[in-house]
Amino acid sequence: MQRIEQHACFGGQQEVWQHASSTLDCTMKFAIYLPSQAARGPCPVLYWLSGLTCSEQNFIQKAGAQRYAAEHGLVLVAPDTSPRGDGVADDDGYDLGQGAGFYLNAAREPWARHYRMHDYVVSELPALVDAHFPTTTARGISGHSMGGHGALVIALRNPGRYRSVSAFSPIVAPSRVPWGEKAFDAYLGPDRELWKQWDACELVRTACERLPLLVDQGGADEFLQVQLRPELLRDACAAFGHPLTLRMQPDYDHSYYFIASFIGEHVAHHAAALQE
Repeated sequence: MQRIEQHACFGGQQEVWQHASSTLDCTMKFAIYLPSQAARGPCPVLYWLSGLTCSEQNFIQKAGAQRYAAEHGLVLVAPDTSPRGDGVADDDGYDLGQGAGFYLNAAREPWARHYRMHDYVVSELPALVDAHFPTTTARGISGHSMGGHGALVIALRNPGRYRSVSAFSPIVAPSRVPWGEKAFDAYLGPDRELWKQWDACELVRTACERLPLLVDQGGADEFLQVQLRPELLRDACAAFGHPLTLRMQPDYDHSYYFIASFIGEHVAHHAAALQE
């Protein structure tokens, strides 16, 4: 690994690292915030997954989460949103290819060689973080938009691996909205039964662990009615008895202004579960 950025921040260190990923077969970057408590011993980890077009930079520059991580003694890890590089398949659209990995394992060419973001986030990245930084085995996961989809799906698909999960403006039913339909058809193929394995609303039907879901959604989000549709997650959780706190926040849009306004509450939510 190579450290390519380091900045003092709220008494801790905000760093960015680069490494060769065997899972994604390319060079990847991830950001990590180490609070001052990490100098004295291992700390729990909160993973953050960003949305379409983002990299590891958006969250660390715009969310203001370091302040709250410093207060609670949490390590923050934010990976890039997809594999990158000249040899990695891409698309002209912003919502497919590089910057749009959808946190799944692609099964269809030309994507299958590199686009295995689920395995990267669940296995390779935590193993790397735990080997090189002072972390405990207590993990939470959160994210925004496409990353909110990723956080919900990864937590639901991997019972026992995370103690907490939350999301901002998640794509809760990608099988039924344009963003998800485009990505799933490209990455997975036309079999909609296969799509259900990567859809939070479908996964709550068979979840063997009832990990509570915390979701914040802006009422003025321009993608609310067509792409996000939080009511589908509300209905699925109600039907199958999965605990959900869905908070509709009037006047807030899809931007990091929204995330910055409530990230402190989300970090506190995770800290309560991770430090039990």
